[in-house]
Amino acid sequence: MASDASTNSLQKPKIQIYSTPNDEVTPFWKEKYEKDAKKYWDIFYKRHQDRFFKDRHYLDKEWGHYFSEAEEKVVLEVGCGAGNTIFPLAATYPALFIHACDFSPRAVDLVKAHKDFNESKMNAFACDITSEDLVNHVSPSSVDIVTMIFVLSAVSPEKMHLVLQNIKKILKPNAYVLFRDYATGDLAQERLTCKDQKISENFFVRGDGTRAFYFSEEYLKNLFQENGFSTEECGVCCKQVENRSREIVMNRRWLQAAFRLNNDNLELSKVVKEPEDGFVVDISEGFAFDMFGISSSRDEIMELNLQDWNFKIKLLSKEFQHTCKSTGLMLWESARLMASVLASNQTIVSGKKILELGSGCGGICSMIASKTARLVVPTDGDEKALELLNENVTSNLDESLLSKLHVKQLNWGNKEHIESVKKLSDNKGFDVIIGTDVTYVAEAIIPLFQTAKELISSSQGDEEGLKPAFILCHIFRRVDEESILSAASCFGFQLVDKWPNNTIAENPYRGTINSWFEGRIKEDDVENPALNIMYFHAK
Repeated sequence: MASDASTNSLQKPKIQIYSTPNDEVTPFWKEKYEKDAKKYWDIFYKRHQDRFFKDRHYLDKEWGHYFSEAEEKVVLEVGCGAGNTIFPLAATYPALFIHACDFSPRAVDLVKAHKDFNESKMNAFACDITSEDLVNHVSPSSVDIVTMIFVLSAVSPEKMHLVLQNIKKILKPNAYVLFRDYATGDLAQERLTCKDQKISENFFVRGDGTRAFYFSEEYLKNLFQENGFSTEECGVCCKQVENRSREIVMNRRWLQAAFRLNNDNLELSKVVKEPEDGFVVDISEGFAFDMFGISSSRDEIMELNLQDWNFKIKLLSKEFQHTCKSTGLMLWESARLMASVLASNQTIVSGKKILELGSGCGGICSMIASKTARLVVPTDGDEKALELLNENVTSNLDESLLSKLHVKQLNWGNKEHIESVKKLSDNKGFDVIIGTDVTYVAEAIIPLFQTAKELISSSQGDEEGLKPAFILCHIFRRVDEESILSAASCFGFQLVDKWPNNTIAENPYRGTINSWFEGRIKEDDVENPALNIMYFHAK
């Protein structure tokens, strides 16, 4: 959903609740990607097992001079994944002892289950190298070579120095770090930029929640130098990957480097490197197409059962929800809770004109209300959400209910949209306005209540004494209760009841929400203690 100011000659700047093109993702999602990084990579390996990356048989050709068959060496592979580096290495250099670690426990399990895993020559373990000490798994100053292949890019730039300082603890003097990772200008970076998936400079999130940083040569060398390494070699590699059946040519760029743990200032930087014919790109073709967004449908069908209602809701697949620019393309817990309440308490909407603000693509509250309401208008500001919403109501409701449900676009504060919606109520306004999870952006709270004020009925109540009501169901995130109440008061709304913690002074409507929960079927409930319901009357 979105909101904007009224269309005057001096129009105020539009407030976008979802990110605008080329914006960075919101702080909420940045924190979530960081906090849940292990979960996203675990899901990645659950889905793809060992099929995503190709075995790296090029290692001997590219870095063979760093490995010696004449003596035993100890190697640590950081970010081992499913073992695409360690098993080709072990086959080529059988005298090596290889430690292998990964952020994802599932990836480590795949390594240990591999037919070539040899406990006497390999040590595989799960480790977050930004926070867990490597010396708990590997003896200090015992490793000759560390390989880091498409792994440092998955780490937040702010934590990359922690990785290098951790690695230094287990390296022998003059030991090497062999590095390969994404370079700036790679096609994947360009595609992610166009899809509004930027976290920070050169740092992006993919559709599955995993992240990728794109290194410049200068940034990479400075990073290692500042952490006690000298550059042995460093250069940009370029390769065109062509898929003739899809008529797609992808320009791939990566950095390949070797760093030494000492204080020498010797640098032998390579020029931009054109790979020889037959040069192998690490990423499988399937992964490249997934990463560039050339994949299967991003939509999925969610089946939802609420008492007598059986919904099949089309929404954005969970795999892509982390990066969608509209929060309306998913189904939130608050909508499920409010829909469950309405299914059990049709008296809230029976015979009334109902408006839903920020319905998103699901519209389940509006569809349940349509059973007994006189008129139902689900609204949203996002065009993709409205497109899915129309599909969902059409596929889930019969003709008799569809005839009294009207999907409308509504950007909060937009006078043209407000007038168009109000006409549906014969310009008399709505008896009940519902909003689920519409209070998460501070700048949108004023337009939200402004819009509700203009669209709520001015009636003093029906024959049963029930006044027009504005009902909010949400989890408090970046906007607290005090801010919501302040905005409500500015537009003439009074909080008369709330749930679950009701501290409101005694009034005729106190306890209204508790009555909604009496006798409700347990399995229909969304058991999240953070959910709240606020019940307002217009003064």
